[in-house]
Amino acid sequence: MASSRRTAQGEQDYSDPGAAVRERARGLSALQLVTTPRPFFAEQLRALERCGIDSTTLSVPGTSGKRSVTDFLRYYPEVLRRGLRSGEWDVVHANFGLVGPHALVQPSRPVVLSLWGTDLMGKYGAVSRWCAKRCDAVVVMSEEMAAELDTDCHVIPHGIDLERFAPRPRRDARTDLGWSHDAKHVLFPYAPDRDVKDYPRAERVVAEVKRRTSTPVRLHAVNGVAHEEIPTYMNAADVLLLTSRREGSPNSIKEALACNLPIVATDVGDVPEHLENVYPSYICTDDDDLASALDTVFDLDARSNGRETVADASLERMGERLREVYESVGVGG
Repeated sequence: MASSRRTAQGEQDYSDPGAAVRERARGLSALQLVTTPRPFFAEQLRALERCGIDSTTLSVPGTSGKRSVTDFLRYYPEVLRRGLRSGEWDVVHANFGLVGPHALVQPSRPVVLSLWGTDLMGKYGAVSRWCAKRCDAVVVMSEEMAAELDTDCHVIPHGIDLERFAPRPRRDARTDLGWSHDAKHVLFPYAPDRDVKDYPRAERVVAEVKRRTSTPVRLHAVNGVAHEEIPTYMNAADVLLLTSRREGSPNSIKEALACNLPIVATDVGDVPEHLENVYPSYICTDDDDLASALDTVFDLDARSNGRETVADASLERMGERLREVYESVGVGG
């Protein structure tokens, strides 16, 4: 994209490809409401900042997974106290369905609602649908999610950092982590206690694979490590195993693709679309299929061609598209 920055002589300088974006969106501010600021949300803020949008984040009080109705009630006055009524923000962006009502409580600023997956497909889906009909714009992560809504929406999956998530030699990554070079390593990149991710199923599947082979097999549930360390785990593993009951557009899948890590997954969200032209990688319907797919990946002992399929999943492109959504609701257009 050409720059609109001016040189001392008044001529346009095209040396900075992001300058036109920043010029176009100069002075915009967004209040970002969120339940729990997960790593992909932090990446989203950085992408928006590069597009010239200044964000302030307000999280729901309490601990992730343990919040009560009282925590969400306490959030209402805090949202209003941060200056919504004074017109401090150009747009309010509700990230996750459960903070949609808090964004809508203020009448003066346009509201953008981003649905992440479980907030629409899970037990609180009715709240998300109610909010979606009342917001100025709605963003979803996949076409499957869009089909669940009776309202217009923008399909904008979370972007990934293609510089950070890139292939590197597996042996080097395993050395960094202290993993055995003689074992097969299965990566489960989620907290074991997140019910929707179904870690017990991953354990059952890996236990079946262990029963079938004499080669050591290790299942690694990776949680609580810095996001910038995740590429090391993805490059050290033989395969990523996703056993989720439901998903929207899981970032871990795109990150694994960017590292050329083979994937074995259940049929959820937009995962089948991402894996359609990726080999070796498999979509499975039951535990036996999952175990057999892991066996196949181990036998092939090859990286995938995933990186070539995620070229359009960059953080930069996501930021540009979200900026366009902001402008579509009358912000800085």
